Amino acid sequence: MIDSLKQLLRYRGFITSSVRREFQSRYQSSILGPVWMFIQPISLILIYTVIFSTLMKARLPGNSDHFAYSIFLCSGIIMWNLFSEILSKSVTVFIRNANLLKKLSFPKICLPVIVFWGSIINFAILLGVFILVLVFSGHVHFISLLLVIPLVLLLSVFAVSFGMITGIINVFFRDVGQFIFVFMQFWFWLTPIVYPINILPSWAREIVELNPLTGIVVFSQKMFVYGDVSDYRMLLPSLISSIVCCALCIILFKKRSKDMVDEL
Repeated sequence: MIDSLKQLLRYRGFITSSVRREFQSRYQSSILGPVWMFIQPISLILIYTVIFSTLMKARLPGNSDHFAYSIFLCSGIIMWNLFSEILSKSVTVFIRNANLLKKLSFPKICLPVIVFWGSIINFAILLGVFILVLVFSGHVHFISLLLVIPLVLLLSVFAVSFGMITGIINVFFRDVGQFIFVFMQFWFWLTPIVYPINILPSWAREIVELNPLTGIVVFSQKMFVYGDVSDYRMLLPSLISSIVCCALCIILFKKRSKDMVDEL
């Protein structure tokens, strides 16, 4: 673990340049360029706000605020987007960079780190726009600004660890990547993003609570909608899942990292 951290520090220039190159290639042929980084999250938030709060008049149970459901939905979507982006990129990160791994000598651990930082930048832009909307609409709870960092850190550890596990296995068994992309469609609906978890029947709620993302998403929704951060125990399954996935990731990476280049 310590050796990996030393390698990341030694190759920090390579990581930084790779993240920068990814963003430059994304917008280099665009007229508006980096402006799209802000247009996309703004449009996402406006769509959910207009459709659900104004047209569908969706409301949270026991909450008459017109914007409560939109805040509830956006806070869950933001967390899901970060998780799904890290996971979807991590599943194929070694396969997509096969030529790079064969031609250049650098630690393979750099690739998931590049995926992480690229995803975090996208998340930070979306979160920043969301917080500005909350501030100007008078719905901001400042406690959420303080606790969003440890919450995102917990989500990122789980996403990167699980992503690396599937990414390594996918090198040897390509069906894993296809399965993950299909399963993520079900995973979205098994996570209480568009519906409050308390409306589910008891048997369904027990299933949904087994989802490692449930605690993070529900905590985020309560934090942004009500400023409620009292029930931190709901994060325990997410924390345990993150620790287990992180340990499995380290073990698997040590055992299979040398064989990946030959397999690619």
